[in-house]
Amino acid sequence: MTEHAGASEPLLSGLGIIGLGQMAQALLLPLLEQGDVRSAAVRAVVASPASAERLQQQLQVAVSAAADGQAAAAWQAPVVLLAVKPQQLAAAATAAADAAAAVRAAHSRSGASAAASATPPASGSAASAFPAAPSEHGDAFAASSSEDGSTSQGHRDECPLLISVLAGVSLARLQASFPGWRVVRAVPNTPCLVRAGITGLAWGEQLSDGQRHCVRQLFGRVGQVLELPEPQLDGLLAVASSGPALMAVVIEALADGGVAAGLPRALAQELALAMTGGTVALLQQKGLHPGQLKDMVSSPAGTTITALRQLERGSVRSALIEAVLAAAERSRALG
Repeated sequence: MTEHAGASEPLLSGLGIIGLGQMAQALLLPLLEQGDVRSAAVRAVVASPASAERLQQQLQVAVSAAADGQAAAAWQAPVVLLAVKPQQLAAAATAAADAAAAVRAAHSRSGASAAASATPPASGSAASAFPAAPSEHGDAFAASSSEDGSTSQGHRDECPLLISVLAGVSLARLQASFPGWRVVRAVPNTPCLVRAGITGLAWGEQLSDGQRHCVRQLFGRVGQVLELPEPQLDGLLAVASSGPALMAVVIEALADGGVAAGLPRALAQELALAMTGGTVALLQQKGLHPGQLKDMVSSPAGTTITALRQLERGSVRSALIEAVLAAAERSRALG
C-alpha cells in the first residue's frame, strides 16, 4: 500500500525470509520496529536447528531449520526475502517449488467445498498473513479500505514477490529459478547494519506499484535507495558493497602507519576513524571533489605531498581501481 491505512495496519501482511544472516536481520528489525510487518506474520528459514532456536529467541519471530517441515511456510508468504549465498540458489529454488507442490496437493485433497466452508482466520493470524499458495497470493500488501468499506484493488497482487540480495545473481536467472514470482534484485551494503547503507535496486517485469513501494520502504529503512538499470548493479556492488572492505583495509593501514610513527594502537585507530568520518563530512557538506580536498591539504614541499608521492610510487590509486574492476567482473561472472 502506498500509505498506512491506520496505526495498526502493517505494510506487509506476511514476510518470508530465506537465510537470516546479519543483512537479513538488519532489514527485518526496522520493519518490526516501525510496524511494517507483525512479528507473528514473519517466517524465516536458516540452515541448522541450533541457529533456528537461537534466532527465534533473539528476534521473537518464527524461525525454522531448512530440513524442518515448517520451513515451507516461509515460501508461502506474499513477500519473500532471499538472503542466502549465491551458491545456494538452486537449493532455494527447489525448496520453493516443493513448498508450492505440497500446498497444491493439500488443496487437491481437501477440495474446494472444504475451503469454501472454512471460517476465515482472524486478522493478523499466521493463516491470514500467509495465503495458501504462491499462485494464489493476492494480499501481498495490507490493502487500504475506503469509507464505504471497499478495498483498493491497486494494492492486491496476483503473484508473490521475491526480493533477492544474492550478489551477482541476475534477474534473468532469478526469474528462471522462480517461475510465477515477481522478482527484484537488490544490492545492499554492510553499513545497512547501522542504517547508514546504500542499496541499488533493479526491477523485474510486471511488478505492481504496491510491490515497488514495499521494496523501497524495506531498504529505505536502512539507508539510501537507488533504482538503476541492472547492468549498473555490478559497478554499484564493486564500489558500494565491496567498498567498505576496501576502506577498512585503508583505515587499518593508516592506523598501522600511526603505530609505526610511535602512536599507541588504540589512539592510532581512533584517529584514522575520526579522520575518515570527518573527511567524508567535509566532502559532502562543502560539495568538494576529492581532488580539490587533496590539493587544499597539500602544501609545497610539505608532509602531505610527500606522503602522496609514496602512494603514487606504490600504485595505490591504480590498485584500488583494479580492485573495483575485479569485483565488478566477479559479480558479472556469478550472474
